[in-house]
Amino acid sequence: MGWLQGVVVERKAWTESESHVSLRIDAPIGSFQPGQFVRLGLEVGDEIVGRPYSLVNAPADPLLEVYFDVVPTGPLSPRLAALRRGDAVRVGTSPYGFLVLSEISGGSDLWLIASGTGVGPFVSIVTDGALWARYDHVRVVHGVRHEAELAYAERLQAVDVPAGKSYAYLPMLSRESRADTLRGRIPPAIADGRLQRAAERGFDPACSRVMLCGNPAMVEDAMVALAGCGLHRHRRRAPGQILIEEYWSRPG
Repeated sequence: MGWLQGVVVERKAWTESESHVSLRIDAPIGSFQPGQFVRLGLEVGDEIVGRPYSLVNAPADPLLEVYFDVVPTGPLSPRLAALRRGDAVRVGTSPYGFLVLSEISGGSDLWLIASGTGVGPFVSIVTDGALWARYDHVRVVHGVRHEAELAYAERLQAVDVPAGKSYAYLPMLSRESRADTLRGRIPPAIADGRLQRAAERGFDPACSRVMLCGNPAMVEDAMVALAGCGLHRHRRRAPGQILIEEYWSRPG
């Protein structure tokens, strides 16, 4: 896989500790599907260290945008977080990944369930708008520890919803409380029905489709909870209702 030369246009730290950072990058990668990711890389010593990062921007946006947490001991994320406007960064020539609407059959309900920085691809999906041709009811669930980590909340609250469709953004906090926010972790909230009641939608294998993105423990536990509702992982050879992305194995 080749590399393009990108330039950082904007940097945003979401938390005081700067543990969660977004970069907007000017790089001509061409077309992609909402939900896909791209590799970013920097020269470290005599090699280019690269990692995949989901694209937050919709395809129509001329600038790429990524959102990541900083792993202090990681070989790449601390260096990416240190970049400023005008700095160069390598960008992979081809976006890829299967957390896209075309990978799963249609239904009336779409659930986009994320923890932490896993919300990034879902921002791209809901701001693109193409999902409304396939789904009538969309729910975005974002689970984090602290309120400051609810990145892109304003953008997710301001989604343009066509007439006759329904949409809800449902943030969750596991270590803080807020009056208008669910408390706890996502999997238990599915298992005991709190999430469904807050969303005013249930999980039905016939019409519900779920995308999961986040830390592996959340994804694994959420799949167990969703199995209790009759939903199962989607694979091309064995179609189901739950689509996940797996690229969390390498530390940042």
